[in-house]
Amino acid sequence: MAERKKTATKTAARKTAAKRKPAAKRKPAAKRAAPKKSSPDFAANAQETGRNVLLAGLGFYGKAYDQAQEQFDSLQKELETRRKKADKMYKELVKRGEKIEKEAKGAIKDIDLPKIELDSLTDRKKLDRQLKKAKARFEELKDSVSFKAAA
Repeated sequence: MAERKKTATKTAARKTAAKRKPAAKRKPAAKRAAPKKSSPDFAANAQETGRNVLLAGLGFYGKAYDQAQEQFDSLQKELETRRKKADKMYKELVKRGEKIEKEAKGAIKDIDLPKIELDSLTDRKKLDRQLKKAKARFEELKDSVSFKAAA
């Protein structure tokens, strides 16, 4: 409790000391310099700064637009290159398909298939021989044409 009294007296002493300090002297309002009215230089300077800010924004927009346009153009060129490559590959595949078709038609013509009548269908041995001959010819054709995996 004694400690409380000591702190209370110290606090009271501080408050009275603070009251005793004289307030800082201020200049009278009449003696202070009055703020200047906007001068033509200040207005022109503010207007020029505002215009420069607008121009900087336009410049930024223009630069961003140019960069986007460059990226778009490079993508267009790449796409065009890929299309040309795809067209070339397509034409090569068509030529190869025509060649294989021609060989397959020739192989089918080479196979000697007599006219099959309904009675000859019952001859199982004859059908097996013809089937083996056709399979052998197709295997030969398949081996002559080497298929490569698409890249």
